[in-house]
Amino acid sequence: FGLLAPLLFLTVGTLIASAAPLRVLYFTKSSGFEHSVVKRTDGKPSHSEKILSDLAAAHDIDFTFSKDGSLFSKDYFSSFDVIMFYTSGDLLSVGTDGHPAVTPNGKQALLDAIADGKGFVSVHSGSDTFHTLESGGGNRGDRSTRYKNYGKDADPFIQMLGGEVINHGKQHAARARVIDPSFPGFRELGTHLECLEEWYSLKEFAPDLHVLLVTETEGMTGVDYQRPPYPLAWARLHGKGRVWYHAHGHREDTWTEAKFQGVLLAAIKWAGRRIDADVTPNLATAAPGAATLPTAR
Repeated sequence: FGLLAPLLFLTVGTLIASAAPLRVLYFTKSSGFEHSVVKRTDGKPSHSEKILSDLAAAHDIDFTFSKDGSLFSKDYFSSFDVIMFYTSGDLLSVGTDGHPAVTPNGKQALLDAIADGKGFVSVHSGSDTFHTLESGGGNRGDRSTRYKNYGKDADPFIQMLGGEVINHGKQHAARARVIDPSFPGFRELGTHLECLEEWYSLKEFAPDLHVLLVTETEGMTGVDYQRPPYPLAWARLHGKGRVWYHAHGHREDTWTEAKFQGVLLAAIKWAGRRIDADVTPNLATAAPGAATLPTAR
């Protein structure tokens, strides 16, 4: 099946010709928990960076890998078509990984860049970033404030992304329903995605989400999943920008799985305007009970 298999998964959607490579910043600073797939050991690229490097040439993508939040500025983001996050915690603090923090001006520059037309792709703990009421210390131990929807009072990053993780239980096998198989990269998933992963329980869903996957909570174990089905992956427009998120990506074997690579590559191309797709809001029909949150623990 191999790394070339995602070539098969980009056939859905309207292709837009371009002579220049797609320029993507893959930003993996961990102010909170540092996942093994983004951790560099002895200065070597992380697992996910290796995967993306292997895929880059075949898909005309030029990746820049960074953990340095101090670089964020309007000029810095002008060098990229797509900004891709696998981050955690309050990025305004140095936190767990010791890499330079994002400044408040840098955070605003990020949000402005997306609103002005840059693409944004976020994986897994990208929704575990800039939690509402959790600034000033990374991903803190007290998560009690997460069991509430803040709406327009949520952190601006969360409002841009369109959702936020509350908590998660132990990794286990579960399944998600494919809502829009016509979206680039999703037809090959069939009607359901079934896998062993760290399944996030999510909230703060933007009303204009175009939901791509819905977590089927029936039969799942753990208090975090005792709730109606809710979005696991989505796309939305933010100002002039395109935003895409998928809650999976915790495990190394998720990253080596060809179908996951396929949806990521399609997301990057869609966010970077190389592929078009319908992103009509569908949250109300795809997951009508999504605003119901689990019991706090």
